[in-house]
Amino acid sequence: MSATVRAMRHVRGFDVVRPVSIGVMLAIMLPLVLLPLASIFIFGTNKGLGSFWAALTAPEAIFALKLSIVTSFWATVFNVLFGVLGAYVLSRYMFWGRTALIVTISLPTAIPTAVAGFALLLLWGKYGMIGQFLSEEHQIMFTPYAIILANIFVTFPLAFGVLMSVFETMSRSLEEASATIGATRWQTFWHVTLPSLRGAIVTGALLTFARAIGEFGSTILVSGNLAMRTQTAPLYIFAKFNEGQVEAANAVAIVLALFSFVIFSILFFARDWLDTD
Repeated sequence: MSATVRAMRHVRGFDVVRPVSIGVMLAIMLPLVLLPLASIFIFGTNKGLGSFWAALTAPEAIFALKLSIVTSFWATVFNVLFGVLGAYVLSRYMFWGRTALIVTISLPTAIPTAVAGFALLLLWGKYGMIGQFLSEEHQIMFTPYAIILANIFVTFPLAFGVLMSVFETMSRSLEEASATIGATRWQTFWHVTLPSLRGAIVTGALLTFARAIGEFGSTILVSGNLAMRTQTAPLYIFAKFNEGQVEAANAVAIVLALFSFVIFSILFFARDWLDTD
C-alpha cells in the first residue's frame, strides 16, 4: 500500500486514533483540571444560592475582593506603562548588559513568590536596606501599597514579555517613513508605534490583572494578612479555610475562578482583534 493511500485513509476513513486521543486527553484533564474546578462550584452551591450569597456578601469578603481588585488594577496600570517603556528601550537600543537586563526582568516568573515577598521585606521592611531610612508613618510594608508593590514585582514580566515580542517583530518601515516626513520621535511613537501595540497592551494588561488578583505567596509576607485592612481575596480564602469556615472561603474562590474564566475567555475569543496591527 502506497504512502498516499495510507495518508488518504487517515483523512477520509475512520481514524481510530482520534477517539482514543480525545478519550485519553479527557481522562487526564478530568482529575487534574476539570473536577477540581467543578468541585468549587458544586460545593459552593450545594446548600443553595442563599447560603452562597450570604457568605459572599460578608463585610470581610467584600473588603478582600475590593482590595484585590484595586491593588491588581494599579499594579496592571504601572506594569503596562513601564512595560511599554522597557520594551521600547530594550528593543530599539543595543547596549552593554542588555541581555542580562532582559533575563533579570524575567526572573520573577521563575523564582518562588515567597522568595519575592521575602526580598521585598529585606528591601522595604522596617529594618530593610531602604525601609530603615523611612519614618514610621511612611513605612510601606504591611499596607495596601506593599500589596501593589508585590504584584508589580511578580507580574511585571508578563506585560513586558508580551510587549517585547511585538516590538521585536514590528516592522520599522512605518516609523522610518514617519521620520522622513518630519514627525518628531514622540509623534511617531504616539501615532505610528502605539496603535500597533493595541493587542499587546490589552493582552499584557489582562494577563497581569489575572495573575495579580490571585497572587498569594508574596502578598502574605508583605501585607500582614490583616482582616479589613490588608487581607486580599486569596489571603481571605486561606484564613477562612484555616478557621474551618470552608463555605466563606469557597464563595470567594468561586468569584476568583469566574474572574479568571472571563479574562481568558476574552483573550481567546478576541484574539483576532488583538492580533490586528
